Amino acid sequence: MRHTEFSSPNHQLTLFTILAFLALVAWDASGLDLMLAQLAGNTQGFPLRHHWLFTHVLHDGLRRAAWVLALGLCLAVWWPVEPLMGSLARLGTAQRLQFAITTLAAAFAISVIKSFSTTSCPWDLHAFGGLARYASHWTLFADGGTGRCFPAGHASSGFAFFGGYFAFRQSAPREARAWLLAAAAAGLILGIAQQLRGAHFMSHTLWTGWICWCVAFGLDVLWRRTSRLQVQV
Repeated sequence: MRHTEFSSPNHQLTLFTILAFLALVAWDASGLDLMLAQLAGNTQGFPLRHHWLFTHVLHDGLRRAAWVLALGLCLAVWWPVEPLMGSLARLGTAQRLQFAITTLAAAFAISVIKSFSTTSCPWDLHAFGGLARYASHWTLFADGGTGRCFPAGHASSGFAFFGGYFAFRQSAPREARAWLLAAAAAGLILGIAQQLRGAHFMSHTLWTGWICWCVAFGLDVLWRRTSRLQVQV
């Protein structure tokens, strides 16, 4: 009975993950990336690239806030101070550790993938005043620009917290949904802000969300299986 209760939600989440992957592949094939980028930029570049709201608040400010929150999650593994960390204090130590590790792992995964990417940012493309040519982010060949722009690193400052959903989903479903929605909203807002600046295409943001979700989901499955083995031993 316990196995069924655990596996059924996972089957649904697996189906969702697969459908999301297919939707992203369809997005890549649609050509909507360039269409949306052209709404924010032109051959002279992106007018909002250096706007204070997008650079100082939605880029620098929220990125620092995300790292402060991640540090707070790490400290809360051992010191879950109720007034500061809220419902985290009601999680077990294992769940708090899972949340912290998942957040760092998701951000690290995005950083590693970016380091190997040959894809340049929209503001580097010839269509927007740069030198690079537009190419699929799945190509293995350089596009003539600086590269390292896929997936969207800044959006991971929000999506990396998908782990909150998995940490809370069994003991506190309401908090789980709140973390899920907050992480998704933050990731999308940060991604759209970067798109308006010309730093990323929308697909970069969407793939970042999917990768962070897969990291959180995969670690949750591994975490629970490891816990069951420890109980059996």
